Amino acid sequence: MTELLSADIQLIQRILPHRYPFLLVDKVEDIDGTQTAVGIKNVTMNEPHFQGHFPGLPIMPGVTIVEAMAQTAAVMVGTALDMADKEMKVYFMAIDKCKFRRKVGPGDVLRMNLTTVRGKPGGKVWKFSGVATVDGEMAAEAEFTAMMDLPA
Repeated sequence: MTELLSADIQLIQRILPHRYPFLLVDKVEDIDGTQTAVGIKNVTMNEPHFQGHFPGLPIMPGVTIVEAMAQTAAVMVGTALDMADKEMKVYFMAIDKCKFRRKVGPGDVLRMNLTTVRGKPGGKVWKFSGVATVDGEMAAEAEFTAMMDLPA
């Protein structure tokens, strides 16, 4: 049996170049190599997008939910391939089969289950499938393709 890994915020910041206000994952757990991982995002009212989306009814924008899933995937791969402090960059190439099922707002804990559909260590193009839930209820789902710009 393989030991599952996790990444706290300090390790996440050593892997991802993102910083506030665009770092959208607080913790990644249950990392099983480059195959699966679970990202956690604690949604709080002090996030800047809630000032305008929507005043009086704060809703996390769907695009930021998809971005949080992508950041979870990047942390999964970065952890598995020991990319901490190596300036790995990841770029969207495509977003497919994206659907939003429920509103996400302050106080919610967004749980993102990511699976690698295609990709291997050393490869540049990876495809992932993600499902984001709040309290067990699906909030969003998407498949996305990304280019991993890994340092030599």
